[in-house]
Amino acid sequence: MKNIVILISGRGSNMQAIVNANIPNVRIVAVLSNDETATGLAWAKEQGIATGTLDHKAFANRLAFDTAMMALIDSYQPDLVVLAGFMRILTPEFCTHYEGRLINIHPSLLPSFTGLNTHQRALETGCRVAGCTVHFVTAELDCGPIISQGVVPVLDKDTPETLATRVLAAEHKLLPQAVADFAAGKLSIRQNRVLGSITPDAHTQLLA
Repeated sequence: MKNIVILISGRGSNMQAIVNANIPNVRIVAVLSNDETATGLAWAKEQGIATGTLDHKAFANRLAFDTAMMALIDSYQPDLVVLAGFMRILTPEFCTHYEGRLINIHPSLLPSFTGLNTHQRALETGCRVAGCTVHFVTAELDCGPIISQGVVPVLDKDTPETLATRVLAAEHKLLPQAVADFAAGKLSIRQNRVLGSITPDAHTQLLA
């Protein structure tokens, strides 16, 4: 059984997708946030999952917050930490501490469109496809080794909002599968490369 800690900053729809997937050999031991008003916390509590918050604004700097968050996370003895809409840039110290057991879902086909406003930037660039990426987290923002990607078409009448909705549906399929693959011992990272077998229908798949 693998202990999973999930970090969120808002409604936590990807967190909910992981919980609802009922993944074998996975125990969601905690859902944590940097925002006590994050609506996903209430949902997690309703499922009987432990929750906790640390307000990043209460700390002198980013490293002080990350150090406190690491202590909180480690109290749950996680095998894997999942960033599911956790809106914080993490320090190298945090990334190193969880190297090989920290994954993120990003709403673009990395390495394109790291950072924010991914859907607007995809439309402005004229992309005909968009999507999401699950990757191991390293100190360089959104540049860790790619685990899997989901691809959706960009439609002629798309707005950033309609594209975001379609990409989010892909995220809800892709992230639970990555957690399942990790729990099954299929994923690891070595020398900045992902090793192991990826579930075939979860790697660079075209999703409606």
